[in-house]
Amino acid sequence: MSFKYTANTLKKMEQLFEEANYTIRYEKGTFNSGYCILEDRRVAVINKFLSMEGRINALLEILPSVSIDEETLSTEMQKWYGQVRNITPDNNSSVQSEIDAK
Repeated sequence: MSFKYTANTLKKMEQLFEEANYTIRYEKGTFNSGYCILEDRRVAVINKFLSMEGRINALLEILPSVSIDEETLSTEMQKWYGQVRNITPDNNSSVQSEIDAK
């Protein structure tokens, strides 16, 4: 089973970034990759015209480049982060089914 692009998945991704003290903003702009990271301010700006799938992919692409202290995350988000940090948009695995099972 492949990674599911659902509103719940997007919400969990946004919650993960929120717990890591990153602000996600959906704005219009000319982003070549669909997003922009302002690391000093801990802000991720994502093109608001992206579909839900595009937003999730953008957050998955951003994830490896941001520093997230796992100890500051809630227990649920630690599990979620452990499962999704190895996912890339091109390498979707059956992690979603594992996540849904928990």
